Amino acid sequence: MTSAALGKDISAVEVTNVSKHGFWLLLGEREAFLPFEQFPWFRDAPIGKLVNVQLPSSHHLYWPDLDVDLAVESVFHPEQYPLVSRL
Repeated sequence: MTSAALGKDISAVEVTNVSKHGFWLLLGEREAFLPFEQFPWFRDAPIGKLVNVQLPSSHHLYWPDLDVDLAVESVFHPEQYPLVSRL
């Protein structure tokens, strides 16, 4: 007897926790903290919109409700991405 094929991985990216300072993002087995100071687009976002995050490709994060796109590497290595929103 063989097992059925595994389904599509639906948890490739997930917001796991939110604080007044920022939020934690789980990408596969890697987790990163995104401080609102460095990622101000998310500071006043409602939780429902913040947790609606997609991973359209392995290097691209997208929050459709907020119209925010980020490179995955900018989350793990923000020092390599010095441009910061002036919001």
